[in-house]
Amino acid sequence: MVIAALTAIVQSYPIPSLIVISAVLTLITTLLMLYFTDQEHIRNLRKRHKELQAEIKVCNKKGDNCRLKEVNDEMVELSMKLMKASFSFKQLLITMIPFLLIFKWLKGIYIPIYGGWWIAWYLLASMISSSLYRKLFKMAWKYFSNDKTNWT
Repeated sequence: MVIAALTAIVQSYPIPSLIVISAVLTLITTLLMLYFTDQEHIRNLRKRHKELQAEIKVCNKKGDNCRLKEVNDEMVELSMKLMKASFSFKQLLITMIPFLLIFKWLKGIYIPIYGGWWIAWYLLASMISSSLYRKLFKMAWKYFSNDKTNWT
């Protein structure tokens, strides 16, 4: 009965409802990621990553290929640590089955209306809301960014 009512609302307002659903699902995953990852550790790794990037620039200007190789090796090792620190297997287990069921339901509703393009709307809304949530919760997430904004 609840599913039928939700389906009717989604079919009546397809794009706004898809944006809301995307924002809610993204909020859930963001909160789980915030809970299951050590944000302080990720911030420290990101700080070291930026230091290494600056050191690589200095090595390139000086032509110090020996030190450049050392710094690049440390950068690769640090990147692996960042990926491991950012991934939460518990979060994946908690969200996988419910999200698969929700996507199956959404696919059944949106494929007749938009074909495969509904997923583009979902992804766009998800990326925008994810950026907003991470900024709101001050999550140290953008570990490979070269932008000048301060995410920590």
